[in-house]
Amino acid sequence: MCGISCFVATKASPVERGFDWLEKSLSASLDEIQHRGPDSRGHWISADGRVGHVRLSINDLSPTGFQPFHSPDNEIHAVVNGELYDHERIKQDLLSKTQNNFKGDCDCEIVIALYEYYGLGFLEHLRGEFALCLWDEREQLFVAARDRYGIKPLFWRIEDGALLVAAEAKAFLPWGWKPEWDVRSIKEGGWNHDQRTLFKGVNKVKPGYYLTCRSGHIEQQQYWDVEYPNKYEQEHRPLDEMIEGVRSRMLDAVRLRLRADVPVGVYLSGGIDSSAIAGMMAHLVQEQGEHIGNDRSKSRISCFSVEFDKDSGFDESEIANRTAEHLGVKHYKKHMSEAELALRFEDATWHCEHHNPDLNYVGKFALSELPRELGFKVVLTGEGADENFAGYPIYFPDYLREPDLSWQSAAESPDREGMCQEMDRTTEEYYNSIGADGSNRGPSVPRRMLNGITTMCSMSAFSTTSLFAEWTKCFGNCDPQSVIANSIDGRTRENVLHKWHPLHSAMYVWSKGHLANVFLSCLGDRTEMAHSLEARTPFLDHELTEYVNGLPPKLKVRWTGDRLEEKWILREAAKPFITEELYKRTKHPFSAPTSYPPHGPLHKLLGQLVTKENIEQLGFLDWQKVEGLVGQAFEEQNTLAMRFSIVVAQWVVIGQRFGVKRPSFEGCTI
Repeated sequence: MCGISCFVATKASPVERGFDWLEKSLSASLDEIQHRGPDSRGHWISADGRVGHVRLSINDLSPTGFQPFHSPDNEIHAVVNGELYDHERIKQDLLSKTQNNFKGDCDCEIVIALYEYYGLGFLEHLRGEFALCLWDEREQLFVAARDRYGIKPLFWRIEDGALLVAAEAKAFLPWGWKPEWDVRSIKEGGWNHDQRTLFKGVNKVKPGYYLTCRSGHIEQQQYWDVEYPNKYEQEHRPLDEMIEGVRSRMLDAVRLRLRADVPVGVYLSGGIDSSAIAGMMAHLVQEQGEHIGNDRSKSRISCFSVEFDKDSGFDESEIANRTAEHLGVKHYKKHMSEAELALRFEDATWHCEHHNPDLNYVGKFALSELPRELGFKVVLTGEGADENFAGYPIYFPDYLREPDLSWQSAAESPDREGMCQEMDRTTEEYYNSIGADGSNRGPSVPRRMLNGITTMCSMSAFSTTSLFAEWTKCFGNCDPQSVIANSIDGRTRENVLHKWHPLHSAMYVWSKGHLANVFLSCLGDRTEMAHSLEARTPFLDHELTEYVNGLPPKLKVRWTGDRLEEKWILREAAKPFITEELYKRTKHPFSAPTSYPPHGPLHKLLGQLVTKENIEQLGFLDWQKVEGLVGQAFEEQNTLAMRFSIVVAQWVVIGQRFGVKRPSFEGCTI
């Protein structure tokens, strides 16, 4: 696990700028992301490029694991952020085909060897969560790639004729980057639904893509994508076989992620996802003799949970307690009061580099302090289960939009069309109740582009466009649903319209947007790596997800006779490892409280951030529309005003810490 900063010349030679400038800029860039790799630092220098790296030692703690890596002939160089699993098997396979001699036991050593053997096809052989950069001197080719789901971040921009690539945008600052708001991206949600960010000219390497730079030409190409079966093809496998297929692949994904040369723990909430992982860890360790990280006792399993105030209605720690007692594992909790949330708000926002209308990310930021305080560098987490097993109730309308013709053995929901309409109304009411706009679900061009699914309406239910200044109308309609629909390529839209069941289409769209750009960011890597903590996500193991994606919709959402049950096949696969309470429990999203008393720590903090001076410095909001929000949030207990206040305060923090230039009408470009 590490941080990456790369400088690649595309015009003028870096030598002309002076090697001292490059050395100092690279060192300062790595300082900005030192939290991602406090254990060691390395860089490689060439006549026309630089690769920098800071390391968090997880596998192979010896010097042979230091980066950058170099090929035996010193012609290929690479840095890798993340973990690559099953690397022992891959090494043995490569040794049988090549004369490659690996120096140590580091998982990331396989990258150069695979590239030398398979060329750009090497990425399909990687299994895990990763972002990487590779420089091939012989071909004068630079490659930057990101894992299939975007678990690990990777950003790029052009700065004074050079390509910059880094694990976080803040690493660009020492290279001379002067941040500017991408107002269109913020207003229409492009940062959440495509490769843009909050900052003009800063882009993401998309999940499942690799970026290449050669002779100044830069392009992104896809090496992997989510696929689903044809909705008209019949499924003939026995039910027990499919349940066992999920269970065996889940156990394998967890087993691989227990391996490390440092202690490994697990995050535990009150839901089935993390509890299934904890239960499988206990099974593998206590019954199959697997080791956890560098611990050889075969009994030490440690779980970590966040605990909100009991009267908040958002605390799940008691359920997590019962699960821990059932499994016989150690359980540590991080209590998050209002004061604790306020204390960490600004630092958590700085690390995330984007907004989020919920304080759950601050809770995750604080939770990630706990394992490190207790000596853990690695935790397993439950992210990705809802996306791959249809765990969100907002999927229900799209599940009901068409019958599932692929699986005849399960009962169809009675009055499917009527229930679909009722579920759409229920979803609308839910979003209205949490301070979002649930009324955006009517007929539209974006919906027609994606076979009528309403999940993208849910994805765009929270919008701050009503707060924007008049001059931002120069950007046009700025419809987030259009951004979502337009971000899907033509081949995939053809599948959505004619091949995939609407449930699968909804899952695809959500995974490409909210999963990659929010949940795996501010509720994942960014808040974990802020504390030099590596999180591993078994539910996003692509060998597991490819199997699950091929299962009928009826096995993901099931009509039980009186209701729809989400994640049905996950429940069945995990049943031997979880309590009866969790097996029967419905989905409860991880969220922080949205109601706080007046004049408390959060009220004071947001009041200090959301001021006329700060809003005018942002430049894209109308103070008259923002002025009363904080008062409404705390004194009137207005949930929408609270969410607006949180987001506006986050923009203020980001603007101040990054030194973002104030935009103006003159900056309104197509």
